[in-house]
Amino acid sequence: MHCSNFSGSGAILGADIPGQTVIGENNVIGHYATVGIKCQDLKYKTGDECFLHIGRKNEIREYCSIHRSSKSCDCTVIGDNNLIMGSCHIAHDCKIGNNNIFANNTLFAGHVVVEDCTHTAGAVVVHQFCHIGSYSFLGGGSVVAQDVPRYMMVAGDRAELRGLNLEGLRRNGFSDQEVRCLRKAYQKVFMPTITIESSFEERLAELERENELSETPAVSCMVESIRMSFDQGRRGICKFRSWNSS
Repeated sequence: MHCSNFSGSGAILGADIPGQTVIGENNVIGHYATVGIKCQDLKYKTGDECFLHIGRKNEIREYCSIHRSSKSCDCTVIGDNNLIMGSCHIAHDCKIGNNNIFANNTLFAGHVVVEDCTHTAGAVVVHQFCHIGSYSFLGGGSVVAQDVPRYMMVAGDRAELRGLNLEGLRRNGFSDQEVRCLRKAYQKVFMPTITIESSFEERLAELERENELSETPAVSCMVESIRMSFDQGRRGICKFRSWNSS
């Protein structure tokens, strides 16, 4: 642990198990937080090495729990400049990027991947192995059981797509033109008119063929995020309330 870090009273850093907890500089770790302790995965074998790497300038508030990996070939990772509010939980083997904000009682199960610049409201639960795309927003009380693509907003139990995270995009410097292109792309894929009888895959492929939108970097990133969620071993994406499964 770097000497420029601050930890509050009652905080536990590291644990008496094989492996290593690495904490970068200028982090704040709140009162009674537990960082780098043994995972809660029953597959963990006593004596195995396990790891946690935390970057720089993170604020980890009171009563948070962040666990080391479940096996020596993996690592729990938290990047830089994240705000992790009170009583959040980040389980074994999660990969957290940079500049994220997790409100109180956000709970990530094992192997969750969170990209950059995401925001959760309070009391969010994310199922193991889910991927949360950059610039997305998870509404309060959401139970997220599938992937959230980049730039999107979800809410509900089970969480459903509720459109683009427009406020988050604007706050993060996306131009009006970029937002217009993303809105048009989202509408084409997830909000087809009733006169259009096409499958989700057909609409996504049509979007990829439309040069005006597909050549916009933000739209390409959104499509890539959706496509990757259907790769082998992934969970697919959260459903839209008017999802067309034909």
